[in-house]
Amino acid sequence: MSLPIEELTPRQIVMELDRYIVGQADAKRAVAVALRNRFRRLRLPAAERDDILPKNILMIGPTGVGKTEIARRLAQLARAPFIKVEATKFTEVGYVGRDVESMIRDLAAASVRLVEKEKMEEVWPEAERRALERIVEMIDEEIQRELPAVADEIQEDDGDSAPFYSGFATEDPETRSIRHEQIYRELLEDKHDNRILEIYVEESSNPFFQVFTPGGMEEMGIDTNQLASPFPSKHVARKITVKEGRQSLIDDEARKMIDKSAIQREAIIRAEQTGIIFLDELDKVAGKSGGSGPDVSREGVQRDLLPIIEGSTVATKFGPCRTDHILFIAAGAFHISKPSDLIPELQGRLPIRVQLDSLNEGDFRRILFEPKNALTRQYTRLLEMEGVRISFSGDALDTIARFATEVNSKTENIGARRLHTIMERLLEDVLYEAPEIERKEIHYTAETVENRLGKLVHDVTKSNVVL
Repeated sequence: MSLPIEELTPRQIVMELDRYIVGQADAKRAVAVALRNRFRRLRLPAAERDDILPKNILMIGPTGVGKTEIARRLAQLARAPFIKVEATKFTEVGYVGRDVESMIRDLAAASVRLVEKEKMEEVWPEAERRALERIVEMIDEEIQRELPAVADEIQEDDGDSAPFYSGFATEDPETRSIRHEQIYRELLEDKHDNRILEIYVEESSNPFFQVFTPGGMEEMGIDTNQLASPFPSKHVARKITVKEGRQSLIDDEARKMIDKSAIQREAIIRAEQTGIIFLDELDKVAGKSGGSGPDVSREGVQRDLLPIIEGSTVATKFGPCRTDHILFIAAGAFHISKPSDLIPELQGRLPIRVQLDSLNEGDFRRILFEPKNALTRQYTRLLEMEGVRISFSGDALDTIARFATEVNSKTENIGARRLHTIMERLLEDVLYEAPEIERKEIHYTAETVENRLGKLVHDVTKSNVVL
């Protein structure tokens, strides 16, 4: 099977990550090598692949410096199944809560969604053609109903039965085909978008239950389509416009054309061979358990993580999933605990350690305008939808970056997330008044930023609460 691993060199992978993440060169190099090693492994003979195990990564750095973003962008780049979980959600087996195996079940579900989306895109042209043909049939039937009805002259009126209309029965197939082609062309030209149609949509009634499993509380779904049960799927009639119903019918046709069993088999393989799990807040389960209270199972969570990271088989509703070749990227601030506070066995399962640097004023300035999804670009595009154009001078960006650094130094250091708070406060008025504002072009200078935010930033008490 051809797996969707990009044939990019580590240098090219870092260049792709640079489009979204500022700085953190060491972390980018580490994940680029990990991704390239997967590609190298898949080129080996099948008999040798099982001997090559992934080198899991531990990212160490304060919040808001790009740990999660690096892992998420890496997964998008590789088109690999990816989930982000927090270690604090899990409890040791024997306590009420989620067990660590649930992350593998979540990864399998994410893989199924990913593969299903890809398969639906492959059959999209044919599914669209079939859906349009269905719409043509419905429009034609609607048009014929609107025409004056003509009773069959041969029918004898016995006074009791209703007249029989034989328009469709006696119609020439070629005439009907020509009419359908005309409607099809009109449909492509969006001439019937506002016509109301009655379509039947399948509405699944599969119930979900919270159940206690040997590992903890889990959500269980029952596939009642395969069983004789009081919860069958039903079709509900809905009256919607052609424009609204087109997408629904295309999705319906695409799902009919794909093999769900094959999707699930491929999804499990994809999760096993290319899955990435980002395990955040690992530092919160570091340290020895105190024996009581909320931290009673911290060390137990670490012990439960060992077989998952080392390699085991987890039962999912899509089939058993092996974890031997799943890449685990763990992360934590470790400002109170240290990586050495983890149990030795878990430390050994995370051999690659990467230290992420705290962001400085220069980094903040670059984050404001350099990445593809830079904050200033996000707000500019949003307000353009209201017809308002905003722009920022270079000294305005310098001032915003300086304010973010100052507030982080005086209060909790939340990294680049501080920029979100400051930008929201700076643009609060224009975001609120944009629909009615008369001034359609607004330029922000250092003086504007200082007048708007200066008092808040310099007042420690207020900045603690507001910023």
